[in-house]
Amino acid sequence: MREPNKEKHGLTLRHFLRDRSLFLISFTGSFALVLLVIFLDMLRQRNYTGWDSLLYMLILVLAGLLTGLFWDYLRQKAFYRSVNSVLSDPKPDMEAITRIQRGITHEQQVLLQILQDQHMDFMSKLTQYRKQQDFHHDFTNQWVHQMKTPVSVIDLLIQQSKELQPAPQVQDLLQSIREENERITYGLEMMLHTARLDKFELDLHVKQLDLLQLVRRVVNRYKKACIRWSIYPKVTGDEQTVATDEKWLSFVLNQLVTNALKYSRDKPGNKQLLIAVEQAGQGCRLRVIDEGIGIAEQDQPRVFDPFFTGENGRLYPESTGMGLYLAKQICSRLGHRLELQSVPGEGTTVTIHFAANSLHRMPFLEDR
Repeated sequence: MREPNKEKHGLTLRHFLRDRSLFLISFTGSFALVLLVIFLDMLRQRNYTGWDSLLYMLILVLAGLLTGLFWDYLRQKAFYRSVNSVLSDPKPDMEAITRIQRGITHEQQVLLQILQDQHMDFMSKLTQYRKQQDFHHDFTNQWVHQMKTPVSVIDLLIQQSKELQPAPQVQDLLQSIREENERITYGLEMMLHTARLDKFELDLHVKQLDLLQLVRRVVNRYKKACIRWSIYPKVTGDEQTVATDEKWLSFVLNQLVTNALKYSRDKPGNKQLLIAVEQAGQGCRLRVIDEGIGIAEQDQPRVFDPFFTGENGRLYPESTGMGLYLAKQICSRLGHRLELQSVPGEGTTVTIHFAANSLHRMPFLEDR
């Protein structure tokens, strides 16, 4: 399939003359034939006309032709200028077609009318699509919030049941229910943040945040899981303050810690989960280092692609391929840089780089 030509060509006098080249050639040929007929007729009648008269006739005809072409170009110059202004725009918006002035020739008017009709149809479909998207977004948020209530009730019932000191078999059953309930909670949180990502700037509250304290709060949420799977978390580093959004960054850290636990839990023996906050130039960085199964080398370039699970996705069917994608998207919009290194069989290191001026590098702030 041929790719469309993306090179933009403006409309100039050269293009104007080139588009009328067939007319100019046919006119010149016809006029040459007329001169030939006149010349042959004069030879037959032995009535000679000087070459200066013929040249004068040629100059008059060419002057009339050039005057007509010049007038035709002047009346279309405004149309050409409006088209060139659209072509010269490096990022033309959807309203660019409305900046083109009314065509002069019938062909221009018809073509412009077709483009305007298509633009109106496109805008109508776009408005309808946005309404559907807003409806889906609102429905998703409402549904997730409704599902959080029974999930919280299930967790509360499990806690109350353990206080009754049930039999060991019942305790194992309650533990399994808790694990499944935690998976539901994780899925709901991911679905909610995926829906909110489309309107990221409307759900943003940037402030100076103590990074080390936030890390400790996140790690404390997974103490029971760490004990269950013999994973020993360790938080190191000095106090570092960064400008970011606490809720969104907490979600990113939850994703990184959840991945570290999920891909470390089945390795035999004791494992360590290290989260280090370090000074890096004028900014700082946060590293999440696990001793899990790692990521295959051929999968590492695609770990931030949506829905990509790679070889580990075959070992862990609950993997969605959305965790690292969302983490990458959120960090990018917050002005942070997310990197990943992994050695298969040894572990994975995910690093978040916080620049000193990260707030000013947020894409939606640059567009304002």
